[in-house]
Amino acid sequence: MAGSPLITPALIIGTLRYGETSRIVRLATRDHGVVSAIAKGALRPKSRFGAALQLMSEGQAHLIPSRTSDLHTLAAFDLTLLHAGLAKVHERFAAASALAELATRFVPPAPNPDIYQQLHESVALLELAPPEATVVVGLRALWRLITELGVAPVMRRCARDGAALSDGMVAFSFRDGGFLCASCAAGGASTRLGAEDRDALRSLIEPGGALPILSRAQVAAHRHLLMRWVQSHLGETPMPALEYWLRGGLA
Repeated sequence: MAGSPLITPALIIGTLRYGETSRIVRLATRDHGVVSAIAKGALRPKSRFGAALQLMSEGQAHLIPSRTSDLHTLAAFDLTLLHAGLAKVHERFAAASALAELATRFVPPAPNPDIYQQLHESVALLELAPPEATVVVGLRALWRLITELGVAPVMRRCARDGAALSDGMVAFSFRDGGFLCASCAAGGASTRLGAEDRDALRSLIEPGGALPILSRAQVAAHRHLLMRWVQSHLGETPMPALEYWLRGGLA
């Protein structure tokens, strides 16, 4: 990204104080992927940014590309949605923070309108989710982002040999990348999932499925499964916001 100033739809997915008056922000943009920019003077009382640079705020980012580094300049941020409802329920904010952290770590600085649209839709759903459904909406948001990143589990066939899956209990292998048929699962290390949990996982990951209704025990199991998947396929570097939410820190 270089040359003339650029204007692109964006979500604020991270902020960091820089010096006495400025902020460094991470932006998930529609046209350039995830980028970093300095918002000079953002902490001054009469800053032109006002209160716009909040986590998951949405708007039009005016970026001046840097010629020497990956840190650009945020000249303006025309706020369209503050998503203030995220802060009204702890579980919503924790899930949004986990989603933002995952995007910050793994979305590259390259155009990907599908990822931007997925984040946009997930944040809107999280803000509107009733308290009893927030955890499940958060699980879906994280799985959908993982899918857009290209590392979703294989769901409809055996991840090892492509064979058809049985209708009952199935094996789920983190190493192999998804469900296993009975033959491949025999004698191997895998997690057993009943038909109800298998169908719930499919509903969370695949587009078009109804939001599953999960018991407290099922929520805990799905949190654990998602955490292990992230660690197995996206690396084991510390991700405090994701780990905190997946461990039920605010539940």
